[in-house]
Formats: sequence, structure tokens, C-alpha cells
Amino acid sequence: MGKVNTKVTLCGIELDNPVVPASGTFGYGYEFAELYDINCLGTFSFKGTTKDPRFGNPTPRIAECTAGMINAVGLQNPGVERVISEELPKLAKCFHKPVMANVSGFSVKDYAYTCEKLDKEAQVGWLEVNVSCPNVHGGGMSFGTSPEAAAEVTRAVKKVTTKPVIIKLSPNVTDIVSIAKACEEAGADGISLINTMLGMRIDLRTRKPVIANKMGGFSGSAIFPVAVRMVYQVAHAVKIPVVGMGGVSTAEDVIEMMLAGATAVEVGAANLVNPYACRDIVADLPRVMEKYRIESLSDIIGGVQ
Repeated sequence: MGKVNTKVTLCGIELDNPVVPASGTFGYGYEFAELYDINCLGTFSFKGTTKDPRFGNPTPRIAECTAGMINAVGLQNPGVERVISEELPKLAKCFHKPVMANVSGFSVKDYAYTCEKLDKEAQVGWLEVNVSCPNVHGGGMSFGTSPEAAAEVTRAVKKVTTKPVIIKLSPNVTDIVSIAKACEEAGADGISLINTMLGMRIDLRTRKPVIANKMGGFSGSAIFPVAVRMVYQVAHAVKIPVVGMGGVSTAEDVIEMMLAGATAVEVGAANLVNPYACRDIVADLPRVMEKYRIESLSDIIGGVQ
């Protein structure tokens, strides 16, 4: 085989490869830029940003599990104004590609406000609108568990933005397909899934939940089969691109996600275990492509019927 082609196109923007660090696991990029040149990535999704600053949930916020972890950070971030004035200029110095802006909110108005602001930033390529955070009371996931609410957020954001809007869905629902279709009908340019599942651990000594929040988002390689199944279901039901994630930790996982229907693939918990995870996956893709006789990654998207 000759040289392999790792390029893919996500909502009209070309990526050098489909590997994208997931929101909340990569900060605003520059922390990782001290470890390696992050321009080797397709892009990355920066930390979930809300209209106002948020301190996050009480600690402890992290619990270990077999083949995964539970987190309940609670969207800790400095708020959109400071992200624009402080974080993005720092990011621009070390990352020279369009970045994915991840947005959360507690009302439809919040989502629209934050997206409208970030849409005007030159470096923002896509808006990844998170209607699926399981760790925040009264926000995020409450919008992602009903088709009507998810569609309402989608419409409100599309009204005030010019850039592609990718809606990030929660797996903590009975019918993921109806929610994805509602977002597509409301004008979404892409669907991103899955966010963390809802999990819990109990300390046998204290007989209390390990996490102060009681429950949190369960992520890591244990959820990969659930993620592949949901990406497959959604990709076959909508005509817009799907960004797949959930337990991805190897180049093989990326290819499996793409066969299920993902155009790009986000890597989350793996970054917290190994800060070089995404760099290593990008470097390993050509080897795995040659092994499975794949010349161009864009040819295999949704290759499984």
C-alpha cells in the first residue's frame, strides 16, 4: 500500500485526521501544548463553557471504577467573557487550526447567549452544544433527555450563529435516535455522542457514596460498546455527520467508531490516564490502516450496515 490518507471533513471543515480530544479532558489546549505539539490533532473540543463563571461541584469529584472512572466536576469554568478574553488568546499561540467550542447552559437563553459570543471568534470552527451533562442540577442533561427540549436549544442556537452547530447528546435516555432526529430537524449540522453515562460508587467503610454529588458521569473503556452501538444507531438514522466518543483509547477504537458511522472521533478519559493518548493514537493510525487495508479513512465512515 502507498501513503494512507487520514483526512476527513467535518461539517465542511477539513481535518488532518479524525482524532479530537473531548471536552473537559483537554482544558483549553495550552496545558497539553507544553507536552507535545497539539497541531498533530484533527482539532479538540475545549472545556465546557457557560455564560457565567462556575466553581463546579463539591469534592470529592472523582471515583475510580473497573475499566473507567466517575467524575462530577460540574462544568467548572471561568465563564464565556473570560474564555474569550484570556483563554482563546493563549490557545491561539499554540494551536493553529479551527477549534471546537463546547457550550453548556441552564436555560435556552443561556445557550444562545454563549454560542452567539463564541460564534464571532475567528478560531472557533464548530460549536459543540452540550445538552447532556449529567453532573449539573437543572441544566445540561435536562435538555438532552427530551426530543422537544433538545430541538428547542438547537433552534435557538442556530438563530444566532453562522458556524456549524453539533449537538452533544446524553446516553442516559431510552431512545437516542428520536432525540438525534429532533435535533437534525431543528437545524443541527452534526450530532456528537455519547457523553458519560450515569454511575455511582459506594465506600464500604463509610457506607456513603464516594462522590460528594452521589452520582457522576461514568466514562472510560468500559462504556465503549455502548457508545459504538449508539453511534451506529444514530448515524443510520440521520443524514448529518456524527462525532463518536465514549471509551475510545486506541487507533483501532477510532476505526471501529468510524465503521459504526462516526466522521470524527473524540477521546476523553484516556487523556486523563495518559496525557499523550491522542498524540499516540494519531501516530498509530497509519499502521492500523495498513494492517486493515484502509487507504483513506473517509471511505470507511459508516462502512458497517
